[in-house]
Amino acid sequence: MACTTILVGKNASNDRSTMIARTDDGFFDVKKLIVVEPKQQKKHYKSVISHVEIDLPDNPLRYTACPSVDPKNGIWAATGINAANVGMTATETITSNPRVLAADPLVVYQKAASRKETDKIGGIGEEDIVVLVLPYIHSAREGVLRLGSLLEQYGTYESNGIAFNDENEVWWLETIGGHHWMAKRVPDDVCVLAPNQWGMDTFDLDDAFGAQKAHLCSKDLKEFIAANTLDCNQNGAFNPRDVFGSHTDMDHIYNTPRAWFMGRYLAPYSHRWNGENAEFTPESDNIPWALVPDRKVTVEDVKYVLSAHYQGTPFDPYTGQDTGMRGKYRSIGINRTGVTSVCQIRPNVPDPIKGLEWICFGSTAFDALLPVYPNVSKMPKYLSDVTLDTSTENFYWGSRLLGALADPHYPQCIQHIERYQNAVLVKGRQLVLEYDRKMQESGNFALASEANEALCKMAKEQTISTLNKVLHEASVRMKNGYNRADN
Repeated sequence: MACTTILVGKNASNDRSTMIARTDDGFFDVKKLIVVEPKQQKKHYKSVISHVEIDLPDNPLRYTACPSVDPKNGIWAATGINAANVGMTATETITSNPRVLAADPLVVYQKAASRKETDKIGGIGEEDIVVLVLPYIHSAREGVLRLGSLLEQYGTYESNGIAFNDENEVWWLETIGGHHWMAKRVPDDVCVLAPNQWGMDTFDLDDAFGAQKAHLCSKDLKEFIAANTLDCNQNGAFNPRDVFGSHTDMDHIYNTPRAWFMGRYLAPYSHRWNGENAEFTPESDNIPWALVPDRKVTVEDVKYVLSAHYQGTPFDPYTGQDTGMRGKYRSIGINRTGVTSVCQIRPNVPDPIKGLEWICFGSTAFDALLPVYPNVSKMPKYLSDVTLDTSTENFYWGSRLLGALADPHYPQCIQHIERYQNAVLVKGRQLVLEYDRKMQESGNFALASEANEALCKMAKEQTISTLNKVLHEASVRMKNGYNRADN
C-alpha cells in the first residue's frame, strides 16, 4: 500500500514529544477510529489474505486502531496508541531488489492447484501487523523485538517499514525479503523521511550484533548478506539502501520526489535543494533517510508535509500555468488516502494523557487534523460510527466530500479549505490545553472522554460549515450554468 511516513525524534520537536506519522494511501479505503479493549482482542488470529493463523498472548493492552469499515480483506488496523503510551504505524510499503527477493522469497499464500495438494500458507503483512504487535508491547524497542520474532517465524508476503514510538524513543524497522529485518533507533535530533522506498542509509552492524543500543536485526543477517553476495558497498562502508533497496526509474517519479519535498521544507538552509548546484534533486538516490531540521518541528509541520503537492514548484498539479512539469511527480497529499495519523507521545504530563492521536481522513490536501486522547474506553461516534454509505454525520465522509468538491475548483475553494484546516487546529489545541489543565488539576483523567466529545463536536461544526461554502463554490461553476437571467 502506497504511503508516506515522517518520524520526529524528541529533540527535533518543539515540545520534546516523539512523533510518528503516516498517510495510509489505499484505494479510497473507508476508515474509522476505534478503541479495542482487552476483552475484544482475539486469542487466536487468522489472516484473510495469507490465511496464516497465530495464537496470541493472554495479556493484551487496550489500544486504538483505524481499521477498514469493510472487513472483506481483513482488519488493516493501520495505526494506534496503546495503554502503555506506545504508538505504532504499520505499514509503509517499501522497495527491494531482485537479489534480496531471490535469496529470501516473500511468503505468499498459494491456493492448492488440486485436491491432492494443500494450500501454501502466507506470512504476515499490513493487514495483520498492528493487531499482532501493538496490544502486547510496553516500549518502542519491545515493538521491534516482537515484530522481528514474528517475521522470523512466519515470514511476510510484502516489503514494509514499520514505526514505533514511546516517550523517549522512536524506532524504525524495515523488512528484508521474506524473513529478515533490520531496525534502527531514530536519533533524538532528527526527522526521518520515508516515501515508499527502502530508507535506512546507515547501519551499525557491530552494535546490532553487540550492545544493541540503537540497532537491531535478524540473527543471521551477516551470514545472509555474505552467502548471497548482497553487499554492493564500496570502500568498507555499509549503506543498507544500496544492499537491500532499489534505484529505479519508478523511484524517481514516485518515491524520491516526496523525500526531496519533505527535506526541502524541513531543512531549507542546511542543504541546497534547488538550482544548478543543488545537493539533491527530486530524482536523487542519495536523499538522506534522516536529517536535522533547521527549526524545531511541530504537529502543524508534520501535517503540512503530509499534505504536500509540491507547492511552490513547477510540479504542483494545481498551478494555473502548465510548463510541462505539472503533475510529473506523485504528490504526498494524494486523492485516495484513507486515514492519516500522528501518534504523539508527550513528556511533562501525567501518564494517562501522555498520548495524543491526531487524526484526519481522506486526501490530506483538503482535510483537517483533529487531536483526540487515546486513553479512553471508546471513541465518539463522529470518529467510530462509520458505514460504507456516504454521510455528513462522521468525520471520514465529511472529509472525503470536502476533497471531492474542492479539488476541481481549487482556486475558488482553497481559501475555505485553509481557513477550515487552521480553525480545527486552533480550536483543537485550545480544547487540549483546557482539558490538560482540568485533568491535571482535578486528577480526574476520565475527563478525556468528555474532551474527545467536545473535540468532535467542534470538528463536525467546522466541517459542515466548510462543506456549505465549498458546495456553493462548486454549484455555481457547474457546466450547465447560464448567464442570462430567467426573469
